[in-house]
Amino acid sequence: MTTLTEADAVDGLRDALGLLKDREQVAERLLASSAKHSFDPDRELDWDAPFEDGKWFWPPELVSLYGTPMWQRMSEEQRILLSQHEAAALASLGIWFELILMQLLVRHIYDKAATSAHVRYALTEIEDECRHSKMFARLIERGDAPWYPVSRAHRNLGRLFKTISTTPGSFTATLLGEEVLDWMQRLTFPDERVQPLVRGVTRIHVVEEARHVRYAREELRRQMVTAPRWSQEFTRVTSGEFARVFSVAFVNPEVYANVGLDRREAVAQVRASGHRREVMQTGAKRLTDFLDDIGVLQGVGRRLWKSSGLLA
Repeated sequence: MTTLTEADAVDGLRDALGLLKDREQVAERLLASSAKHSFDPDRELDWDAPFEDGKWFWPPELVSLYGTPMWQRMSEEQRILLSQHEAAALASLGIWFELILMQLLVRHIYDKAATSAHVRYALTEIEDECRHSKMFARLIERGDAPWYPVSRAHRNLGRLFKTISTTPGSFTATLLGEEVLDWMQRLTFPDERVQPLVRGVTRIHVVEEARHVRYAREELRRQMVTAPRWSQEFTRVTSGEFARVFSVAFVNPEVYANVGLDRREAVAQVRASGHRREVMQTGAKRLTDFLDDIGVLQGVGRRLWKSSGLLA
């Protein structure tokens, strides 16, 4: 006679095999999509075309100071210059984040079968992220704005996170870094007020990141079912803390000084800006709805997400 324990074990094995099968099917579809819709930015984009006078480098509504008293005092030329520096700062942030993501993906697949579609897609995503980082670096170099590294504190926090992160924590952080920027870029690439080169960069990134988001969402959903309880709780707390770090790092205060603004006053007005808060929460809403649905936004973690300003 089969005992309850044995029956549970059989059911658990069946469920695990089903999850693995689903994981492989998702990866196969993403690999097929990658084969059809991948881009070489060096060939796809006209890097030598001059920037067009009067065009923005980021949609004005997404520039951090938009709608503030300081914004009202700025000339149109200074506003466009700020958009140029903020675009460079976001590209710099993207490179930092993608370097972390690539290391987390390598850790994730380190002890998995290299012949599986899941691992092959992870390697494909790493390849995509390498191209994206080079594309962002070239965009910064092409413009007149500098590279904006994150603070030393954030670099060290990134090192710590890469060391202690669990698999579900890694995929939660992946989605945080990808989905807020993705929302902004989806508004940017069709916007004819924006420089053609910036629109081209964001178009490539949006198309390829859609696959990365699908991969991370599907894996995180599986992980929040199969991971030990301690790992799930650890993911809730670390993701909330990473949200706090990310929201602070999203705008580099040096951009204000470099366009002739008072840095302290600018930072204070951005923090007080209801428009900016709405932009960040709207950009994160699709992600926070998903995380809430799969049980990440609970307890201390939810309070940390609220304190980050990304969750209403």
